[in-house]
Amino acid sequence: MNSTNPTIFKNVKIGKGATIEAGIIIGVPAHGEEDGQAKTIIGKNAYIRAYTIIYAGCVIGDNFQTGPGVLIREENKIGDNVVVWHGSTLNPGNKIGDETRIHAGCFLEDVTLCKKVFVAPRVTFTNDPHPAVPIKFRECWKGATVDDGAIIGANVTILPHVKIGKHAVVGAGSVVVDDVPAYKVVVGNPAKVIKGVQEVVCQRRGKRTHRPYLDRRE
Repeated sequence: MNSTNPTIFKNVKIGKGATIEAGIIIGVPAHGEEDGQAKTIIGKNAYIRAYTIIYAGCVIGDNFQTGPGVLIREENKIGDNVVVWHGSTLNPGNKIGDETRIHAGCFLEDVTLCKKVFVAPRVTFTNDPHPAVPIKFRECWKGATVDDGAIIGANVTILPHVKIGKHAVVGAGSVVVDDVPAYKVVVGNPAKVIKGVQEVVCQRRGKRTHRPYLDRRE
């Protein structure tokens, strides 16, 4: 492990080939727990950039990368080849599938992202349908589920309990309040289906028009 003065709590296992930059804290006990009470696992060849904080009880796969200043709370399960970029917060209870990319400034809690999901900058996932109501509020908590290959555009807000289908595309700035069908594009507030992903046309200046998602299928 190549490291520069990190703070590593008890019961932390980091795989071979990891690079740990300055100011990193790994294995922080959750509120009410003792140092080392929960095991923290990070796979091989991780690259944890400066001032990232990872709480105890996380299980993270191989080839994991963070940008600077990432916060990952307890009870996160993260697959292989996942990137969480700078300034993002993963609150407790997320499940992140292999090869998923979470860009800068995102917020997730109790969310399931399946394989090869792309989350653009400043996406917010909510998990409480009636915030600030103290009675039985935890019984109603549930973040979104995003299926394989879905793409979430920048500055999107996704409400609790929503399901986003396989290879769906959510346009930038949308507010997603209902389930999104697989292979569909939704935009707006509230987000509505406007076309199938295979109908999306990219018109690059000086180049031939093409359909970037034409080959997206099972």
